[in-house]
Amino acid sequence: MAEFRLPPNSRPVRGATHRAAPGVRELRTLRIYRYDPDSGANPRIDVFELDARTLGPMVLDALIQIKAAIDSSLTFRRSCREGICGSCAMNINGINRLACTTSMQDLGAEIRIYPLPHLPVVKDLVGDLSTFYAQYAAVKPWLQARTPAPPDHERLQSKEEQEQIDRPAACILCACCSTACPSYWWNSERYLGPAALLAAYRWIIDSRDEATGERLDELEDPFRLYRCHTIMNCTDVCPKDLNPAKAIAEIKKMLAGRHG
Repeated sequence: MAEFRLPPNSRPVRGATHRAAPGVRELRTLRIYRYDPDSGANPRIDVFELDARTLGPMVLDALIQIKAAIDSSLTFRRSCREGICGSCAMNINGINRLACTTSMQDLGAEIRIYPLPHLPVVKDLVGDLSTFYAQYAAVKPWLQARTPAPPDHERLQSKEEQEQIDRPAACILCACCSTACPSYWWNSERYLGPAALLAAYRWIIDSRDEATGERLDELEDPFRLYRCHTIMNCTDVCPKDLNPAKAIAEIKKMLAGRHG
């Protein structure tokens, strides 16, 4: 019989509650997933009550305030704070998002923050992205060209050719899309996932690349590509408004055309 519950040692328990100072009129309550694998303890949900008037505009600002003033052990990734690096991707109120671009005003009085789903947890809100990065590397995300580059200028593209790759190349590898994909949850060891396949598509359609056939050969596999069932979660959660599902569909069309 299938087991749909977490193992007992993985079920979050009630953690600490950090109350706001008496007299605070406008509260924001953050319920944050906490886990330290080295402790041997179950994950827990800590509650932080904050004075809304002292908070910055984004969820990341609230996390930084908690770490600076309440609990310095809270662990999360961050870097650019501008929606460019993808470091602060996490699950906020049930949706994968970037904490630095998620406005506190767009959320309710209670905010639930978890790490990206279906990843091993390194600590607290930090998921282990080792497999994710290995899958990205597996699609060889660099230019492959046998023809020597011109000696006196760059490899040139037309404006139309550049516009084809402009949006796929905007991926910031935040992993929001792949960790929102049920197919990736169940087959992450074999299915490359939306982010890696979007990267593969970006190079397949690059007019300067000369390895299109080899790239398609490597993707023609029941699991590497065809585990995608066009659920569209990847496109729904992408913080850069990209469309990995469409890119995957285009790769499937290319492969179908080779056998047509």
